[in-house]
Amino acid sequence: MKNSSASSARDMQLLSKLMFQGYAADSPTPKDNLGGLRTELDEIFQMSEEHFGKFLKLADTHHVTMRALQVVEKAAAQQQQAQMQQWCEQALTSENARITNAVEWLRVIVSALQDSGCQVSVIKSLDHWPDLGSDLDLYTSGAPERVSQVMQQKLKAEMEARSWGDKLAGKWNFQVPGLSELVEIHVRYLGQTGEQKLLAERVIERHVTKQVNGIDFPVPAPEERIMISTLQRMYRHFYFRLCDMADVAALLGTGTLNFQELRRGAELGGIWPGVASFLVIVSNYVNSFGGSLSLPQEVIEEARAADLQVQFRGNFLRVPMKPAAGLYGSQLFSAGKHGDLRAISRLPLLPPLAVSALVAFRLTGSDKGVW
Repeated sequence: MKNSSASSARDMQLLSKLMFQGYAADSPTPKDNLGGLRTELDEIFQMSEEHFGKFLKLADTHHVTMRALQVVEKAAAQQQQAQMQQWCEQALTSENARITNAVEWLRVIVSALQDSGCQVSVIKSLDHWPDLGSDLDLYTSGAPERVSQVMQQKLKAEMEARSWGDKLAGKWNFQVPGLSELVEIHVRYLGQTGEQKLLAERVIERHVTKQVNGIDFPVPAPEERIMISTLQRMYRHFYFRLCDMADVAALLGTGTLNFQELRRGAELGGIWPGVASFLVIVSNYVNSFGGSLSLPQEVIEEARAADLQVQFRGNFLRVPMKPAAGLYGSQLFSAGKHGDLRAISRLPLLPPLAVSALVAFRLTGSDKGVW
């Protein structure tokens, strides 16, 4: 077990270096000169088929399969590593087929909701492009009854059983025939307890368009992208995936993020300290693996600490729990200060929900039905 954990940790380091040294900041394609990764690439080229399979699984867990393997495949071609090039091409072809099918279904789902009067934005899922996560996430301001009707009657989807957490958050999951990924729809609110109303409204009001495979999708503006990711990582899951680091690094590299607008929106939801901490964690991680990210000084000063780091454990990048607990307290304090009755009534439900999920996991090995 110890050797397996050490191997996974090393594979995570390799993936991280591929992501942050294999691409130029302003390019979606791998660098032509990959000499700076020679040691790491040689190590990957020497992997057995079994080890490479585990390496692929970890890349899939962190939603970086396409981006990581594009670097390895290019280097393998340059160095005439025929076996590794073949493995990469096979994995890339399979993953591309999955993603192409999912994106086409996403187009159908978005169109069906829009045609029924439900304004919609694709959240999280397209942030990883050219990778795609294991489910499709959407936010809509439409009525829950209309959303359910569209999914079940128009698309013949089956509604998944809802956990306590799903009901609090105002979230529904659907399985669509012909689509392997679950469709997760957040209706009218965001946040683990559905406490975010004003922030959720901004997702629709300030949406932009992103073209994927020649299809235009409504997606959150850069500022809302950061806030949604913060809610997910700093206030709910308390772990990062490598894709989170890579997605934010790429977004900051475009220069389109307005930090003043980001702060204004985050303060509406009482999560500015969490957003600042989220960005500091990303910056520290990216820079530790050869990337180059800088943040405004005011962001660093508003974070829980300037040296925040994640720890690789259980195949994920874990957030320190002490700062996370403090963020929950500051969010609740902000809700009280601004008289946000929805947040005031819902946020206190989060600790008992988290405890119930932990107890269920320890008793059954699953928190299904709770979280």
